[in-house]
Amino acid sequence: MAKHPEYTNGHEAICACGVEDGGAPLQEKETLIAYHFGEIMRLLGLDLNDPSLQDTPHRVAKMFVRELFIGLDPAKAPGVRLFPNTYGYRQMVVEKDIRVRSVCEHHFVPIIGVAHVAYIPREWVVGLSKLNRIVDYFARRPQVQERLTQQIADFLEAHLHTPDVAVVIDAKHYCVSMRGIQDEASRTLTYAFRGAFEAAETKDTFLRLVGL
Repeated sequence: MAKHPEYTNGHEAICACGVEDGGAPLQEKETLIAYHFGEIMRLLGLDLNDPSLQDTPHRVAKMFVRELFIGLDPAKAPGVRLFPNTYGYRQMVVEKDIRVRSVCEHHFVPIIGVAHVAYIPREWVVGLSKLNRIVDYFARRPQVQERLTQQIADFLEAHLHTPDVAVVIDAKHYCVSMRGIQDEASRTLTYAFRGAFEAAETKDTFLRLVGL
């Protein structure tokens, strides 16, 4: 089976520069990923001369680098603009049903669900859309749900300057529904309760507000 020249060039780039780490330039990453994904497709018996398949390695590489896994790039970390809490608000701020779109690091299949995030402000409050962006940033990388939950909570605690944060993620794992046990109904819930949210009353209020 003839090799597509674009992906052959990708292999030559590996030999020439020896770069296979996360520090490769954007275009180089895409070229290398496209080459290797093309090899996987060939091993599966797919014909890359088929017009429907010939550009699939490049499309997958572009999707990995520019969309699904942009959370691996520290430069893409969301800026967190804070505003003085001049009105002295001291109750919880809850952002519920934030869409989670991630990929299981064990099988590279989707994790799809929602996150519920809350914090109790002290001296500062944050623009609400930043909470969505924080969740999305940490989700867009190969993940396990437990780590994702903790990373979001750690980031919120550090950048909002309050120890009082809560994160709950409710997600469907396609590594469970599409392979192995093939259970299409089950979902996974993980949580992190910090500071005031460790108290039963505060925790119960938060869970009630997000419908859990």
